[in-house]
Amino acid sequence: MNHLAHVFLAPDSPEARVGSILGDFTRGVDLSALPAPVRQGVRHHLAVDSFTDQHPDVLASKQVFSRQRRRFAGVALDVLYDHFLLKHWPRFSDIERATFIRRIYGELQQNEHLMPESMALVTRRMVCHDWFGAYEDLEKVGYALDRVAGRVRFRNGFAGIITEIRENQDELEQKFLSFFPDLQEFAGGI
Repeated sequence: MNHLAHVFLAPDSPEARVGSILGDFTRGVDLSALPAPVRQGVRHHLAVDSFTDQHPDVLASKQVFSRQRRRFAGVALDVLYDHFLLKHWPRFSDIERATFIRRIYGELQQNEHLMPESMALVTRRMVCHDWFGAYEDLEKVGYALDRVAGRVRFRNGFAGIITEIRENQDELEQKFLSFFPDLQEFAGGI
């Protein structure tokens, strides 16, 4: 899952939501020094990722990608799932989408003191450039994935993966709609 889905599924506290993103930035972080709700958010993040990686609909979704790009299918699905979550928001939440996103951005800004510098830099860009809102547009998902591809330190065929997403969009979307309620139920029980 990507950042929007993690904060959406996280335990209901600003610190836990920060921890749910911190799960991607734990290298070199002394987690024991963080408040308990932040640690809870990190644990939640890891459990959500583990559940996601093993779910049959996610495994089947990875198989729609070409062999050349399958190695990066998990990264592509993470960002694509934020797109599908935004697209189908009313199915999964009673909170208005823009209200939720504004609240999360405010919480991230108010809780930078809980973040390692690498995360704070990313969350500042996230808020400044409205990453969550941008993921509503599939073209911007493609742009984000190409930026990730450009940061891979070895020769790869990840760039342009949006073409395979477009070709298989209906199937990927249906698998997301089958998978996400299972994830939401799992995440609520952690």
